[in-house]
Amino acid sequence: MQEFKSVTESIAKASKTLFSFEILPPLKGQHFEHIQQGVEPLMAFDPAFVNVTYHQEEFEYKQLDNGLLQKKTVRKRPGTVGITAALLYRYHANVVPHIICGGFTKEETENALIDLHFLGVKNLLAVRGDAQASMKYFQAEPEGHAHAIDLVKQIAALNKGQYLDEELLNSTPTDFCIGVAGYPEKHMESPNLDSDLQHLKSKVDAGASYIVTQMFFDNSKYFDFVDRCRNADIHVPIIPGLKPISVLSHLQKLPQTFHIDLPEILVKEIKKCSDNKSVRQLGVEWAIAQAKELIQKKVPVIHFYTMGRSDNIQKIAEAVY
Repeated sequence: MQEFKSVTESIAKASKTLFSFEILPPLKGQHFEHIQQGVEPLMAFDPAFVNVTYHQEEFEYKQLDNGLLQKKTVRKRPGTVGITAALLYRYHANVVPHIICGGFTKEETENALIDLHFLGVKNLLAVRGDAQASMKYFQAEPEGHAHAIDLVKQIAALNKGQYLDEELLNSTPTDFCIGVAGYPEKHMESPNLDSDLQHLKSKVDAGASYIVTQMFFDNSKYFDFVDRCRNADIHVPIIPGLKPISVLSHLQKLPQTFHIDLPEILVKEIKKCSDNKSVRQLGVEWAIAQAKELIQKKVPVIHFYTMGRSDNIQKIAEAVY
């Protein structure tokens, strides 16, 4: 079995800013080849790790002949374990699966962690996940976790050989390096920045070893976030996450979905674009400028959100790596 480095070990041994990216699993019914064309060009930049996102199952309601509604579970994308195994097999990539609260009991989470440990996975990103599309607020499973910190605690316990079944004999400890999400512009559900920072510190104190930020388009937001983290006694690596603007509709969708601000100068330039092709090019140029400044400031890693396509990420990486 190939031995992979933890994220923190990779950072500690690196002599320059590392490159990483995140992918969405293919839609249910599609083959791995549907995401292969987005993954392969980026493997040329020797990513320190590749993240695989996960989204919980959704519910649909179908009206029956008797007028009653039937609840149906819809799983739109394959599970994390299968895609992780495919990336390990095809590319020998250092894969970072996302482990989420939504849709999973504690036992189901433990079983997934055991499977990932068997595969040789070294790193995880523990996140709560979004609320169901049909629900206004996040709702945990009856026997599941309500918050990311609970996931962190379960993984940290497993690293000590503490399984849910306390009667297990000679239980083997796992050795996962645990990452969590950070929000330079505050998580949408936090009442204020200080409260958000305290929640983040709690996750680090519970066992998280590194932080990956939400996307941002103004580097000063990231630098300020790092300063506030250090002042709050959070000293783990903080990895900036970048997502280049690629379509005109991002002017509305990104702020609405991720609750982030877009710099006024960027908004003005996007509005000048005549089509999505020119918007995509502008997004590349803006992200290149962001990445160059971040590298100049010696950030440990730049993490790119591909959102299913990677030609723009490839252009950015060619310009800065």
